[in-house]
Amino acid sequence: MAQYNQYSGHQTLFHDFPVLEKGETYAGYAALIDGHKLTVPAPDSLSAISTKHRKVERSHWQLYTPRHKPDDTLQGHLTFALKYEGIDLAVLKALFNGIEPQEIVDFVKAEPTGAYSRRIWFLYEWLTDTQLDLDDATQGNFVPLLNDKHQYAATPHNSKRHRVRNNLPGTREFCPLIRRTEKLDQFIAMNLSQTAVDHIGKTHADLQSRAAAFLLLKDSKASYTIEGEKPAHNRIERWGRIIGEAGQRMLSVEELEYLQSIVIADNRFIRLGCRIEGGFVGDHDRTTGMPMPVHISARSEDLQSLLSGLLETYQRLTNSDYDAVLIATIIAFGFVFIHPFEDGNGRLHRYLFHHMLAEKSFAPKGLVFPVSAVILDRIDDYRLTLEHYSKHRLDLIEWRPTDKGNVEVLNDTIDLYRYFDATKQAEFLFECVEETVNKTLPEEVDYLTKYELLNSFIKIYIDMPDKLVDLLIRFLNQHQGQLSNRARSKEFSALTDNEVQAIENKYNEIFHVG
Repeated sequence: MAQYNQYSGHQTLFHDFPVLEKGETYAGYAALIDGHKLTVPAPDSLSAISTKHRKVERSHWQLYTPRHKPDDTLQGHLTFALKYEGIDLAVLKALFNGIEPQEIVDFVKAEPTGAYSRRIWFLYEWLTDTQLDLDDATQGNFVPLLNDKHQYAATPHNSKRHRVRNNLPGTREFCPLIRRTEKLDQFIAMNLSQTAVDHIGKTHADLQSRAAAFLLLKDSKASYTIEGEKPAHNRIERWGRIIGEAGQRMLSVEELEYLQSIVIADNRFIRLGCRIEGGFVGDHDRTTGMPMPVHISARSEDLQSLLSGLLETYQRLTNSDYDAVLIATIIAFGFVFIHPFEDGNGRLHRYLFHHMLAEKSFAPKGLVFPVSAVILDRIDDYRLTLEHYSKHRLDLIEWRPTDKGNVEVLNDTIDLYRYFDATKQAEFLFECVEETVNKTLPEEVDYLTKYELLNSFIKIYIDMPDKLVDLLIRFLNQHQGQLSNRARSKEFSALTDNEVQAIENKYNEIFHVG
């Protein structure tokens, strides 16, 4: 039997958390992790009972009042966790793997119609894929599994055995969760999809087409730049065309492998398709060649289960009213954390943003959001967002180096990739989408509108071919509305001083330079 709250007052299992003060005790998940010595990533927030009579927040701790204190038992802390903290599948799976099933049976028999006992019963059987020695519930109203005050719930499916509505967004094989936060609620309330439609709807069809082409190329180039690559222009254009097709075909393992083959132009030294060995992100020690991972990929033997779960979750969510950006978060970040391929994972991860938003008709038809370009501008925040997941898991993965400079994972790690809190990733992606909708997109539409005005003026003023007009405007852009002496002496030497002055004046009038 586990002993809860037996820690010494100056120590804690939760390295990133401040030590509790005298008289404060663990509650909920903190007590369960401590009492059962669970090897799991610490949640972003944990609960404790303080001596004060008002609920407060201190660093990572949610401090509850003495009247909230649960019974110092498995049942007491499980009920507290579900009631006040929401569902943490990683903690619950590790807990259920380490206790006797009879403990859950006794709990349910003691409270056969209890809302929390039935939820815990469902979660035990769902997570362990084991049926307990209990008769189906016949009484009690159906209760939602996730409390949507704590976490974003999906379309529910009734479990008659437990009289529970399963509103988890995923499956047993893959089910990240996203906590409801004030920031995410505010983003969702902005209705950014409609804002994007409003922005582009004010633009002439020709300009829409030009904007779409420019943003597509911009995003493709940015995605390679994030990976530290400078491919030939034709490769950037080819990947841009693929991004432009996002959302047109259903995702599958075969589709992902096809996309990887487009990303990896030269595959002589890379095995395409799912890995058959380990994988990691990081460097090698210059002297020894020892791997220095900042992220360790899922084991190759787990990829079939994880990808199957990810794709089943994708199908479940795309056929629901779950928010499009939250779906993109779960699928795209889930994919890159699994890291199923030897190479190309990062670009496919960012492709999945486009795919999910396009499939859910988030953006105006034919327009690709340059999310990668915004990410590139916020590259440090992006790395921190990825690190927020990886750094809490590195210490939980046992590995050894291989003679190929790779890593071989020695312990069971599949649940690290199945069940994680994607809240930080969702907030980051929403920030990028909001910037795209309210800044990048309007700026591009505004530029093209002004470009068209100047283009029309030049064509009326001077008989000049489109290609040369475009070059002239680009030269003016590069020098804040002034045509350089080099351009005046070479490409545009045929222009008179008066013509140059008239064009520069018009540029400055339209673009408000100076």
